[in-house]
Amino acid sequence: MRALLAGIGLVAAGAAQAQHPVPATCSRDLFQNEAGMQRELTRLRAVGTAPLPEQCRVWREHVSFLQKARAVFATCTTGAQREQNVRQMDESLAEYRVLLADRCKR
Repeated sequence: MRALLAGIGLVAAGAAQAQHPVPATCSRDLFQNEAGMQRELTRLRAVGTAPLPEQCRVWREHVSFLQKARAVFATCTTGAQREQNVRQMDESLAEYRVLLADRCKR
C-alpha cells in the first residue's frame, strides 16, 4: 500500500498529460483519493490492537473506500500508470476480502 501512496502523487501529474480526455473532476478526484488513502492508513493503524469486531468494521469500510478509489483510477488515469494503480487496488481488495472472510464471519 505504501507503493500505492508513492504513486498517487505521480498519478495526478499523469492525468494532466493523458492523451485522451478525462472528466473535468479527475484532478479533484485524484487529490481526494490521495487524502482518503492517508486517512485510511491512519484508521487501519489505529485499530491494529482493537477488538476484532471494531477491526472488522474498519476493514469493511476500507474495502468500500478501495472500490471507490479503484473507480477513480480506472477513470482518471491512463496507460501503465492506470494498469499499475488498478492492479494495486484489485490486489488490496482481494487481500481484505480474504481477511474479512477468514476473520469476520457474519
